[in-house]
Amino acid sequence: MAPQLTLQAPLELPPSEVPGYLNQLWSEGLHHSSGAATFTLLVWEPSWLQQQLIRTGRLDGPLSGLLNEELLEAARRASADLGLATSTAPMAPELAWSLGQQPGSHSADDLRGQFVDRAISAHRPRRLITLAPTLAPDRPLETLVAAYCPLPEERGASEDACGDVVVLRGGMGAIQQGLGMLQHLITADLPCWVWWNGSMDESPDLMEALAPPPRRLVVDSSIGQPRRCLDLLVDRIETGQSVNDLNWLRLRSWRESLAMVFDPPSRQSALDRVVQLDIDVEGDHPVKGLLLAAWIADRLGWHLQSSYWMPAQPGGSNANGRGIGAEFQRDDGESVQFRLMPVPVGISKTHPGALVGLRLICAPPGQAPLCVILCSESGGCMRLEAGGMASMELAEEVVPLPNESEEMEMARLLGGGHDSTNPLLAAAAPLAAKLLPN
Repeated sequence: MAPQLTLQAPLELPPSEVPGYLNQLWSEGLHHSSGAATFTLLVWEPSWLQQQLIRTGRLDGPLSGLLNEELLEAARRASADLGLATSTAPMAPELAWSLGQQPGSHSADDLRGQFVDRAISAHRPRRLITLAPTLAPDRPLETLVAAYCPLPEERGASEDACGDVVVLRGGMGAIQQGLGMLQHLITADLPCWVWWNGSMDESPDLMEALAPPPRRLVVDSSIGQPRRCLDLLVDRIETGQSVNDLNWLRLRSWRESLAMVFDPPSRQSALDRVVQLDIDVEGDHPVKGLLLAAWIADRLGWHLQSSYWMPAQPGGSNANGRGIGAEFQRDDGESVQFRLMPVPVGISKTHPGALVGLRLICAPPGQAPLCVILCSESGGCMRLEAGGMASMELAEEVVPLPNESEEMEMARLLGGGHDSTNPLLAAAAPLAAKLLPN
């Protein structure tokens, strides 16, 4: 957490008293400060995985809602113990669900919403509201309130950078009952970001209530059923709401690496002659691969002709590991074949559907075919190197993958403003949704 002066320890209040207490706090207790003129950040923070790991005794507390290496390692060990596929990512909802079937009653302090990541607190939100549902469905609603100001020695610290923190904690029913209070806590004169830091499958009515336009919605399309993730992205984009997808942001290094491969003038013309695109992903979650394919197709002006499921490959990551095939048409009328395949992995990345590799084959007239291969690690290139590569010019790169947390990505969004959907995502998401067969 960034250095802060908390003016009081978090104070537990009856939910009905929270709005009045905050008004009094800023008019009397902090009358010398008008508060930071920044934004409100509303976070849905279920942390089901961390809660289940603690409950089953696989992880010590406190419950913070933040990802770290200790949590990820505990999740991978649990996945192996429960017999899940090796490609099951730590953040896959099925892991938390499987842990929920195991016995255990270990508990720990719940600090969700009180432990603010340094990257986010550096932007000094005027109000940070955290909804922290508990595993116990009948737990009554608890509300915690605290005010904070930067320490004087912080660069640029001033009394007008103060803010407050509100935490709503309880069972799902209690959280639903507390929604009415939020309308009094979210002021219309400041931007409001809603970070849905959980599965896009769960509680659709709650998401609707928390994130109506013009609030800016941040989701992660790697968490949830692929069809639901893509359809929700498309629906929100079509309404004109500002939508940001952390799964899309993680594609940054892949998009940059592919662009750099075609920087040399001798290769730029080959982009007009692509005949085949192959993408390998971890496990059965294809959304990230589809978003990358859709970005490439949109940038190169391809037109989707058809998409279909491909049968699972023998020895694939699991029995349901079907691939996705599609045919595009270039502007010159020639076709481009696309295949997305799930592949087995040794150690899964943090989020479902991480990219393993990409192969782009170009056939420029009068030149040797060009094969471009990008992979997340050198071993991931081996499958894509097979099949007649000897007759082609080969350009192969290992993509540097940033080791940044969700909080770091969220902080980048907060720092950049982003009061509208990224136009590249707005163009890619509808096409990715069409690429996913029904």
